[in-house]
Amino acid sequence: VAIRAKISSEKVVPASADPADTQKMIRYEIKQIKMFKGFEKVKDVQYIYTPFDSSLCGVQLEANSQKQYLLTGQILSDGKVFIHLCNYIEPWENLSFLQRESLNHHYHLNCGCQITTCYTVPCTISAPNECLWTDWLLERKLYGYQAQHYICMKHVDGTCSWYQGRLPLRKEFVDIIQP
Repeated sequence: VAIRAKISSEKVVPASADPADTQKMIRYEIKQIKMFKGFEKVKDVQYIYTPFDSSLCGVQLEANSQKQYLLTGQILSDGKVFIHLCNYIEPWENLSFLQRESLNHHYHLNCGCQITTCYTVPCTISAPNECLWTDWLLERKLYGYQAQHYICMKHVDGTCSWYQGRLPLRKEFVDIIQP
C-alpha cells in the first residue's frame, strides 16, 4: 500500500488476541488523503499498525499535527495495514517535486516495475521489469539522490528503467498551459 495521510491519533494496542502474547503495537488512526497503491485490496484505510518498540522496527509518527506523510506498507491477511522502518515513510513536505509529481500523476502506471535494492556489489537484476536501486551502495542511505530524482518507469515493451528529469505533461494540463 502507498498512501498520503495525516495522523489523527495513536493508541497502544495488543499485537494479537492471544492473552499470552505480551507484544504491543501502535495503532495510528489516519485521515487518508490519497491512495496511490493498494486500492485493489482495501478502499479506505482508517488505521495503520506498527510495532511498539523501535527495536522491532516500529515507526514513530506525529499525531494531531498538520504534517502529512507518504506511508508505504503491507496489507496483512486480516486486512490491517502494517508499516515498519524498512518501508518508505516520509513527511510529504520532504519529498522532492519529482517525487510528488510522480506519485500524483504517474505512480499507478509503473506498478508492474520492481525495484531491487543493491546493498553490496555485485548487483544484478533478474528480470526486465526491475530497476536497480543503488542509493545504499553509493551513499550509505536508502533515500538518497536516486530516490529523490529518478523514477523507475515501465516502457511499452514491459521493461523498466530509471528515468530522470521532467515527466511529459499530462494531456489535461497541456490544454490549460498551451491553449
